[in-house]
Amino acid sequence: MKTRILVVEDDAAFGMMIQTWLKKNGYEVVLSTRYEQAKAEISSKPFSLILTDLRLPDGDGIILMSWVREKMKSTVPFIVMTGYAEVQTAVSAMKLGAFDYLKKPINPSVLEEKIVAALASTGEETEQVYVPSRNQWVRGNSPAMQRLYKHVELVAPTKFSVLILGESGTGKEYIARMIHDLSQNREGPFIPVDCGSLSKELAPSELFGHLKGSFTSAIADKKGVFEQAKGGTVFLDEVGNLPYEVQMQLLRALQEQKVRPVGSATDINVDVRIIAATNENLETAIEEGKFRQDLFHRINEFSFEVPPLRERLEDFDELTAFFIRQANEELGKNVKGISANAMQRMREQRWNGNLRELRNVVRRCVLFSEGENIELDDLPVFGPPNRKTVVATDEDDWALRPDHEKEQIEAALQKARGNKTVAAKLLQIDRKTLYNKMHLYGIEL
Repeated sequence: MKTRILVVEDDAAFGMMIQTWLKKNGYEVVLSTRYEQAKAEISSKPFSLILTDLRLPDGDGIILMSWVREKMKSTVPFIVMTGYAEVQTAVSAMKLGAFDYLKKPINPSVLEEKIVAALASTGEETEQVYVPSRNQWVRGNSPAMQRLYKHVELVAPTKFSVLILGESGTGKEYIARMIHDLSQNREGPFIPVDCGSLSKELAPSELFGHLKGSFTSAIADKKGVFEQAKGGTVFLDEVGNLPYEVQMQLLRALQEQKVRPVGSATDINVDVRIIAATNENLETAIEEGKFRQDLFHRINEFSFEVPPLRERLEDFDELTAFFIRQANEELGKNVKGISANAMQRMREQRWNGNLRELRNVVRRCVLFSEGENIELDDLPVFGPPNRKTVVATDEDDWALRPDHEKEQIEAALQKARGNKTVAAKLLQIDRKTLYNKMHLYGIEL
């Protein structure tokens, strides 16, 4: 019998896209666009999982969850979908009993992982789910990536904790998975954790688990991330976003390889490898009192940086072709390639969002394309083309030039990973001047 999932989403096009994807992966799916319609579906036949938008025309996902808990006496897991601005509300929903939340736009691989985890929490079998190979990725042949892969192959067989640095969207999780796949822990699970979503109240339960009845919404025992990953790898994504109070709890778990579920009087031994990633300058965060120095040294036994897209343009065509194939599979399309004019326009762009931005643009183009190839008219409206890349080999090269000030400031901030003091030194200006010029050019960080 197929697992039944209810999708509650008032954006019909978006809801149908999720419904199609879930059906392709072996689930039985019902789509509701309104709160009252969802209640009727839930009343008529049970579901194994409910995936709901936070905002609905005649209610919201939290009210729906409360109704299911109180009136239907059901513990069916809820996953709440939310826009970026509503993340805190979604975290509140988890405190009220939601299993997890998803930020829009939905990443299919993240959706898949959360669905499998939610169903596993109920003991439901999920063998029918299609799980794509984690090795389905473009390695790239650019010199920057080849250097990176040598570091990966060197550290993967060891037990070192690894800190992966790099801008947002560069593929740090893919590199973390590669380390896991090449490690002694490869037979164990790989569990990613979005550190930005761990509030100081929610973190102990998410990381270490809890016992039934240990707090109001603890309706069943729950295994935490560390216990779930026993014998495998925990990936702490954007570890710089961890609340300071959570860092101490995490440090104890890493040092002692033991966790204590909320409400329990005994510790549980865990054997996990830690891989962390960040786009923040953690040394600056330490100086500012935002990140613990002892935790930094614990996760930073070995580190390297994933290059941004602008430093691996030799891989651009191959990456674009890969994302087209991926989008075809996801959207049921048959786009074969991209025209020369469209490709030239894409190569001229800044791609500050790196691979994530490129993937999203390609998916959109595949969705709107009506022919065999993506054409110029299928592309979104981009910002101004990227002018000559600013490359600095020594300090003197960073001196500001009037015709390229904005590009140089952006490049310096990227090199300094957002540290304005370091960026100002690179540009040979004071910090106040840097702030003034950032304001002048509308540069946000």
